[in-house]
Amino acid sequence: MPFTELQLQLDEQAAKGLLRQRRTVTSAQGIRLTVEGKQYVSFCSNDYLGLANHPVIIAALQAGAELYGAGAGAAHLVSGHSLAHEALENELATFVDKPSALLFSTGYMANLGAVQALTDRGDTVFADKLNHASLNDAMQLSHANVKRYRHNDIAQLDAMLGETSKGRKLVCTDAVFSMDGDRARLPELLDLCEKHDAWLLLDDAHGFGVSGKNGRGSLSHSGIESPRIIYMATLGKAAGVSGAFVAAEKIVIDTLVNNARSYIYTTASPPALSVALSESLKLIAEGDEWRAHLQGLITKLRKGLEGLRWATMESGTAIQPLMIGGNQAALDLSVALRERGIWVPAIRPPTVPVNTARLRITLSAAHTAADVNRLIEALHELAR
Repeated sequence: MPFTELQLQLDEQAAKGLLRQRRTVTSAQGIRLTVEGKQYVSFCSNDYLGLANHPVIIAALQAGAELYGAGAGAAHLVSGHSLAHEALENELATFVDKPSALLFSTGYMANLGAVQALTDRGDTVFADKLNHASLNDAMQLSHANVKRYRHNDIAQLDAMLGETSKGRKLVCTDAVFSMDGDRARLPELLDLCEKHDAWLLLDDAHGFGVSGKNGRGSLSHSGIESPRIIYMATLGKAAGVSGAFVAAEKIVIDTLVNNARSYIYTTASPPALSVALSESLKLIAEGDEWRAHLQGLITKLRKGLEGLRWATMESGTAIQPLMIGGNQAALDLSVALRERGIWVPAIRPPTVPVNTARLRITLSAAHTAADVNRLIEALHELAR
């Protein structure tokens, strides 16, 4: 029976410390979570500004449901595209200073749709080796040629682009890398795209709302802009709600509307989410104090973790990985923290390379200095 083979596969994953299991959260999202009856201080959410349970956003979501109902009812190109969607797309385009924007249900679907719609056989996609899985899957599904360059290796990418003379060229990169927390070298990447006549697709899932002037993202943070930049950001992390968008030149967005399969062949997100996200954008724009507090917590944590036998990685963002190495060692440390009421996930292959299992600590503006001190003290205790 095929079930026997599946069980053997699961048993093998368990033996390697790679078996994944869900835990059920019974409270609202926040830095204080109740999980299966126990309360934790959470350092594993991407809710970087603490907006997921913000009363203004909740009220807007309720008002949106009253106005538009619970669901969109159809795909955008049938009858599911509402005034709320249209308004949010315009607001997002203005917010990130691009001519046009298009909503997607998730960041995964946005990346799949953008890469598939813009490239085909005979074209080439160039990708950082530490890109998110959605970009990796997108380039495999696109039918384009794929070339992966070493993480942030500008010289290798330059050589690869120079060796490619035919077809469209699309460089894809995370702006903030989700497992390492470091940033792409965006100005240099844009220079290469200008030099070699390539597009630059930026996945700013972990920069939008947190980086740049008024939280406008990694383009603002890096001080770059170009018509050849295709910008993707998610709306379920710092924005606190759900979904994603691609912002670019209008001709690019029109191309996605007509050719991105993950946009065309799926039901639109509930319009009420767009109403909530319009309020979220306002809070993000006014959130400089939150971002300053978050940056202070990042500095505090990094200083507090000095001297541990586990190394921190080179990250100035809210993602602060602690390198452990072995899968079981990372799992054991995560469990030991949970026993102390602190929730930090162990990240293992294939999400990260073999022998680089880590704790992925994520900070939020909703954390207090006392929360961070508690984590620091627990890790020093466990290190001893």
